[in-house]
Amino acid sequence: MMSEKKSKSGWSRQARQGNEMGYLEAVDEGILEEAAKNPNIFVMGEDIAYKYKHLEAISNRVISTPISEAGFTGVAIGAAITGMRPIVIINFIDLVPLIMDQLLNQAANIRYSSGGQFSCPLVILVPQGATRGAGPQHSHSLEGWLIHIPGLKVAVPSTPEDGKGLMRTSLRGQDPVVFIQHKALRRIKGFCPTEDYTIPFGVARTVREGSDVTIVSWHDMLYKSVEVADELEKEGISVEVIDPRT
Repeated sequence: MMSEKKSKSGWSRQARQGNEMGYLEAVDEGILEEAAKNPNIFVMGEDIAYKYKHLEAISNRVISTPISEAGFTGVAIGAAITGMRPIVIINFIDLVPLIMDQLLNQAANIRYSSGGQFSCPLVILVPQGATRGAGPQHSHSLEGWLIHIPGLKVAVPSTPEDGKGLMRTSLRGQDPVVFIQHKALRRIKGFCPTEDYTIPFGVARTVREGSDVTIVSWHDMLYKSVEVADELEKEGISVEVIDPRT
């Protein structure tokens, strides 16, 4: 399958070999491919042996933990500092406040506090956002908190291609990353290249070109923004849509 080239919609890429893939599936494939190359990658979190059966290929590196987010995140930070590459799965971003001491004072701080002697290549993989029936305690979006922590990187992929590429980058880097997936995008599918590609942090994507006004959005609101931009174009308003991605 070749990717399509489109002009206005912005969901275009250069012609490349690839397949249609689900949003979650693409990230999972990125994890499995990187784990096959790097024996130091392992996964830990609550009930993941049951909830993340797709990780069966690396089941000997999947650890189900007790219900203690701060505790097992601390264990992962220690492992990362000593050379491992842990992926910590937090079930809801609403639980991230429980690990803020570990993130803020330990993971994001270690390079500065050690004078560059240590790094913390840790990935926190977490879903966020409101979905039907989730309730107020499991519907927050907290990337606005996290992006202001020095030393911490935040990934907010909105497409399968970006999800896989950013996960690869996260697992090859030397910094702690909070990798946020939006629950409303779990069932979307899109083009994903088969090549060994990565997507750099700090590089946004122009989803739709325009000259009158710019909308910056991500996750599910990115798709709504493109729909609005298409409607406004009918009224003669040219709207640019940018996805920051990280």
